[in-house]
Amino acid sequence: MGDFSFGEVLVVIVVGLILFGPNKIPEFARQCGRAVNMFKKGLREGLEEAEAVKETPKKELTQASSSGQEPQA
Repeated sequence: MGDFSFGEVLVVIVVGLILFGPNKIPEFARQCGRAVNMFKKGLREGLEEAEAVKETPKKELTQASSSGQEPQA
């Protein structure tokens, strides 16, 4: 998967031009770029939150769970 020949790429480009027209291709590419950036930003924020939870001392978590309170961040 991922081994595309020049002919296959050319067919995809021609079909894209036929379906969307030359004016819509840059707009479509821009929207795809924004979607990828939003995905990366969300992934980065999720990883930062996971690291914050990971760094929370276990003692603090066990005390909070035994007393019925939520751990403080």
